[in-house]
Amino acid sequence: MFEAARHGYLTSLSLILSIGAQNAFVLRQGIRREHVAAVVAVCALSDAVLIAAGVAGFGVVSAAVPWIGVAMRWFGVVFLVVYGVLRFRAALRGGEALKPVAGEGASLRRVVLSCLVLTWANPHVYLDTMVLLGSMSTGYAPHQAAFGLAAALGSLSFFAALGYGARLLVPVFANPQAWVVLEVVGGLTMWGIAATLALG
Repeated sequence: MFEAARHGYLTSLSLILSIGAQNAFVLRQGIRREHVAAVVAVCALSDAVLIAAGVAGFGVVSAAVPWIGVAMRWFGVVFLVVYGVLRFRAALRGGEALKPVAGEGASLRRVVLSCLVLTWANPHVYLDTMVLLGSMSTGYAPHQAAFGLAAALGSLSFFAALGYGARLLVPVFANPQAWVVLEVVGGLTMWGIAATLALG
């Protein structure tokens, strides 16, 4: 059981460490110190639900219906292109609109909805959680539950560290130009992921 849990935790971390739309959003909210707890909770709970579905066998269902993967892929391409455009538009507005603390900021509802869309509209999240982790868990029978629980804890610890650790970068982002750079990098990242998805 311990071996299953250890591998579940480490595998989950390795899958979500790469830069993506969701991680960039969590980092951005952490630097802004804006609804960080809600963002971390949405990301971690979403991953937990998807991991549980994968471990319970939903990955087998997804593999049996090929068009679901294709539909999710192209929906993700369109979404990421649009989100990238929004990031570039924010960069063009300049530093004044990107101050990390000043101003009223976005509402909790808007932040949570954005986080939900970034999480659930991302085809990679289904591949990583439901298909990969779900299929890997079968190799640890009869301790699949331990594998899945540890994987969910790995997700929670990563997002908590990213969201709250981002505060250490606040002095850097006191410079408005740093926010412009962050938005441009975020936009390029979204477009890069979209291109990868479009090319299969």
